[in-house]
Amino acid sequence: MSHPEAAAAPRDAAADLLDIYRILDARYRGETWHWLADAVHGPMDIVAGAVLVQHTTWTNAERALGSMRAAGALDPQALAAMPPADLAALVRVSGTPTIKARRLRAVAETIVRAGGIDALLALPPLTLCERLLATHGIGPETADAIALYAAGSLVFVIDAYTRRLFGRLGIGPAHGGYAAWQGYFEDALAGEASVDLFQRYHGYIVLHAKALCRTVPRCAPCPLLPRCPDGQSRAAEATPATAAVTA
Repeated sequence: MSHPEAAAAPRDAAADLLDIYRILDARYRGETWHWLADAVHGPMDIVAGAVLVQHTTWTNAERALGSMRAAGALDPQALAAMPPADLAALVRVSGTPTIKARRLRAVAETIVRAGGIDALLALPPLTLCERLLATHGIGPETADAIALYAAGSLVFVIDAYTRRLFGRLGIGPAHGGYAAWQGYFEDALAGEASVDLFQRYHGYIVLHAKALCRTVPRCAPCPLLPRCPDGQSRAAEATPATAAVTA
């Protein structure tokens, strides 16, 4: 969701970002491209899942979500009224259960005050963002994930994977935080922007960062290597050592 301090993208950024999207799409289209786009039961699953996945894997978040669903805790009013200790027990598998229980109850209270999940998600994007960011435990990434995947708002979600991948590719704002990165992507992709594109692009970035562009990257099989200065530099540094061993 663009902010006043968002960074404008250079003219060629659109071509670069779309070319990278096409490469990632060719590689990952047949896979489940993001946990938020997987088979969920409704928008409340997405909202709760966006909180539960903080600092853990989607596998653990999904298990916690299943426990909440079985206990009837995905109803916002029931969730807001649930004793914190009971809720923490349900979501323990997702890690930091006391913290996440408090955050889930805060989100439920925001939903109840708005008149229900449908009423909250129907708010104008900026108003929705303000409501979510005013909720305990909801930062820009979580708020925008909810806005994009649950409300269908045209916002690009920025996460650590995005910064890592595009930092290595040498693409992105020269400086700045979340708003600068988001503004760069939204500005560059404005001509082709759609909710489906933004969802898929974000999902492909996550898949690629987990599969290949890790903290210690696997550059050799990466389809983006021909346009990645960082990967090419790593390959060049490894080549002499490999040649020496071979000799």
